[in-house]
Amino acid sequence: MLDWKESASRAYGGADSALRRIVGNHWLGRALALLLALYLLVTGLLGWFWSLEPDAFPVQENAQASAEQAQRKFVKGYTTVETLRTVAGTLLDKPGGYLTNDLSPPGIWLDNMPSWEFGVLTQVRDLARSLRKEMARSQSQSTEDPDLAKAEPRFNFDNRSWALPASETEYRAGLKLLDSYLARLADPVKPSAQFFARADNLNGWLGDVATRLGSLSQRLSASIGQERLDADLVPDEETGQVQQGEVVKTPWLQIDNVFYEARGQAWALAHFLRAIEVDFGDVLARKNATVSLQQIIRELEAAQEPLWSPMVLNGGGYGMLANHSLVMANFISRANAALIDLRALLSQG
Repeated sequence: MLDWKESASRAYGGADSALRRIVGNHWLGRALALLLALYLLVTGLLGWFWSLEPDAFPVQENAQASAEQAQRKFVKGYTTVETLRTVAGTLLDKPGGYLTNDLSPPGIWLDNMPSWEFGVLTQVRDLARSLRKEMARSQSQSTEDPDLAKAEPRFNFDNRSWALPASETEYRAGLKLLDSYLARLADPVKPSAQFFARADNLNGWLGDVATRLGSLSQRLSASIGQERLDADLVPDEETGQVQQGEVVKTPWLQIDNVFYEARGQAWALAHFLRAIEVDFGDVLARKNATVSLQQIIRELEAAQEPLWSPMVLNGGGYGMLANHSLVMANFISRANAALIDLRALLSQG
């Protein structure tokens, strides 16, 4: 009789222990699921915040404040170089910092902001190259500025490198070199750097800008696919006709990347042109080109209007859905058309 009671007690105790383990595992699973949901919520909100595009800033006021803070003379060229420094610094100091080379959430999940960063970086590289090659040199046979000669390669460093060295390290080194150039340019006693605000220098950089805008316009228009003729094809000897080109269409997963890259380039370029309006004001006035420059800036700033849709839509024709890429292509194309007029005025005006 005693053995039966002991057996029953053991069986009851074993069942109770198993039940406790099941309940304990159940609560453990719920706790882990809750922590995972909370983690995804926090990283999702953080990713949304990091994906917000930086606001525009007044370039002349920003340059003057920088010169006063550093106790430097506000000379011609200061606005352009300081704007370049501020735009490049925005890539590193905006919320979330530089995201293109991130290896952890939420940065690794984001693609719109890295595309925007690449667009800004493209314009930074072009202006840094123009400063080194043209704006800081009196002629093609003159010696290039030592700081600018070192700064330009820094900005052309791999934008996805995360270590040894990281992209941010190289870009910050480029910012320091630009600041060193500014210090020598604004030296009130004996400036050892130069900035030449001439029409030919400006026209050379605008030529690079025109090729960028033309490429962006084509890539944005390819969101719905378009048939393009190959300009390198030779007409058939018998018929005299050129064979039809291929249909070019942006892959569906790349449409938003191209769109945000265009927004990044437009954002950076609008600031650079505002700075050019300050430093090259006399040249633009003599060539009657100020209005043309302001028209380009207007189109680029219009391309920065907020995107209220949660995603980049790709509607076609006169359908019910918008096509954001084609709207952006419209602004970019109009800016490029005004840029062609501006270059003609600088050359002939």
